[in-house]
Amino acid sequence: MQIRISWPSGHLTATLDATPTAQALVKALPLASTAHTWGQEVYFDTGVSVPRETNAQQVVEPGTVAFWTDGDALALPYGPTPISRGDECRLASPCNVVGRLDGDPQLLATVRAGDPVRVELADGEGLS
Repeated sequence: MQIRISWPSGHLTATLDATPTAQALVKALPLASTAHTWGQEVYFDTGVSVPRETNAQQVVEPGTVAFWTDGDALALPYGPTPISRGDECRLASPCNVVGRLDGDPQLLATVRAGDPVRVELADGEGLS
């Protein structure tokens, strides 16, 4: 299943895995939020509350679509955060991995704190 994440200066699609967190997120779409940045990570509130999954990860690859259960937020890392060691993507706490960005995660560098963000099903995934 694909979602589209849009902000004023760009957009990316992401392919979601078949996880309980991804299914809960899709049920809440479309959603609008406000972007926050933390180092080279963009995150935003989803209004979705789910438990941490047993395979939650704190260190992930750039372009991972993660769900931060402590903040009910999607976390989209594209490089180091303030707590990274070296050039790893270290999230604030273990997050549920829900999928992967399809394009270049470096596009997230154009997101500014306070930007409006919209998440919806990608074309061909049930939208008319």
